[in-house]
This record gives sequence, structure tokens and C-alpha cells, in this order.
Amino acid sequence: MRGVADDPVRVGGGIALGKGSTDCAQIRLASTDDKTGSSHTLTGWIWEDSMNQGAHPEELPAEVLDDVASVVGAEVTVLSRLPGGVNGGAMLVQLAGRANAVLKAVPRAHPNHLDETLRAQRVAGHMRRRGYPTPAWLGVGATATHVWHLMDFIELQAGQASEPYDHWSYAWRVATGQESAVAGLDFNETPEQSRLRQSVARLSGYSSVVSALVERLRLVCADVPPPREAPDMVHADLSTPSNVLVRNGAVVAVVDIGNAGSGTRATDLTTLVWYTFQDPLLDGVRRRLSTRILDLVGWEGAAVLTATQILLQLELAIRLGRHDVVAGVVKRGHRALDELNALR
Repeated sequence: MRGVADDPVRVGGGIALGKGSTDCAQIRLASTDDKTGSSHTLTGWIWEDSMNQGAHPEELPAEVLDDVASVVGAEVTVLSRLPGGVNGGAMLVQLAGRANAVLKAVPRAHPNHLDETLRAQRVAGHMRRRGYPTPAWLGVGATATHVWHLMDFIELQAGQASEPYDHWSYAWRVATGQESAVAGLDFNETPEQSRLRQSVARLSGYSSVVSALVERLRLVCADVPPPREAPDMVHADLSTPSNVLVRNGAVVAVVDIGNAGSGTRATDLTTLVWYTFQDPLLDGVRRRLSTRILDLVGWEGAAVLTATQILLQLELAIRLGRHDVVAGVVKRGHRALDELNALR
């Protein structure tokens, strides 16, 4: 697989990466029930596929495809919508005369949406320069209604982040309900992170059952001090199983790094722990993951990350109106805390 130059070249409404073409490797996206043979992977299960919100190919405005074509210099044909993901919008596309690629086009959510996508492009470039096989971004752009990026698939690995996007401190703020300013720390949040944190703060008003779980989580994390460093690069969105690609029963790539940043790699491991509850065959996997998390951040750190995962899962279900799954999230949340307490 050939890389691309890191310097962006502006064309039309978007940004094309590099002066040459990139050979896009086509890697199969794991289906939501893929357990190839007798092996069991964490990518095979999705919480609720009906929670997907991405635009279907027929819903993508023609001007978005025109903008992409003007940037990459090739006709773009939508082949299919890729399954999975609560943010959705990912589509398999064919570039005329070149290999298939992945186009993700989402409605503009706020004035800084394009800037955040450009930030993700910088993160990908930084990781590739450090030798990590991360997705090659082929282009970034925006129309009046959508922001899009075109990318390749390749594996993500841990390493230092290039941008001040501290998910470790963010998890502490979500779990404790406190502001970093209380601890004398500066922090930088995206509009999306601020919106989620504010939404989490209102969860207790949903029901007495949810309120009881939120109170339990707050008490567990109440005396935990904020983290003082963020040593690792973390993906921070492994909660979407379609971001983990499987071929022949093996993980071959992790994609969608738009939310990647600094933190502790225990963040991603905690997300994987959450999904192991969906199958008893993964109980042993969960124990190994939990042991590694404790080695990395200790019990208090694990409590903060576990609480954040639970709170964000509750927020998602309630925000999407999936009231039928809230009870299951509450039950799993209490179980996760019980198991964590047993390791104290």
C-alpha cells in the first residue's frame, strides 16, 4: 500500500491529500454477526443496529459527490452504505479508474465542524509519520450542508497523540460531574464533548432507576483526583463495532479516528470490556482486559473509565429514544460496577 504526501492541496470545496494517487486496499467490513469459525471477536456484536443514524446512499446530496469528485479528480460512484455505527454516514464508493474507498459525509453540526474534520486529518497524518498503519485520508471537504472525508482502511495502534485532545481528563469530568477548573486544570473540549457532558448531567431526571445508578457512579468517583498526564494515543470510539474490521476471523484494521486523541489506552480497553457482557463466552476475555486496565491506571482510574462508559451508553440510549434498551444498560452498568468492586 502506497502512502500519500502529507501536504494538503486545496481543490474546489475540499482538500486533496498529496500530489499522487493512493492505492486503496479494499478490506471487508465485519458483519454484525461475524464469528468466523469457532473464534469469537469483540467486533462481531453490535448493541442495536437499528440505532444507526447515517444517511443512506440515496439520501446523499448530489453536490457532495460532485465536491468529492472535484477534489480527488475522479468520478465517484456510491456502491453501498457500510453497516454499523451510531454516527453512520460511511459509504463504500468507487473511484473511476482506481480502487474502492470509504466516504463519510455527515450534515454540518456546528460552525467548527469542518475544522474538527481537518484536525482528524492532522491526527491521521501524524500517526502515519510515526509509522502507525492508520487510514490514509484521500480528501476532506464541505458543502453548504455536509462535511465529508474520503479515506482508506488500515490498522490503528497505540502511541503518543499529536493534538491536545485529552480523553483521560474528559472521562474524569464526565464521571465526577466536576469541571477541571475546580482542580486548577485547563481543558479543551470540542462542541460535541461539551454537549455530551451536559447531557450526561441531566440523566438523573430520566427515571428513579437511572438516577440511582448515576448516584452510585458519582459516589464511586467522588474522591478520585483528576489525571495529571495523558501518555497514550487512544481511539476513543471503539464503541462502534463497525470501526473494527475483521478478515478471516482476525482484526485487520481499526478505522474512524476522527475522535482520537491523548489519554490512556485503558480508555479503549474499557470500551471493549463493555461489549464482552453481550456473550458469556467472552467472560474470560473480560477478566484479562480488566486485569490489564488495573495494571495501567489502578482501581480508581478504572472506576472513572467504567463510570464514563456507563454514563455515555445511558446518554446515547436516552437521546436516541431507545427506551426499550435503557433497562438493559442499567443492569449491565450495575454488573460492571459489581465486578470492578470485586477486584478492589
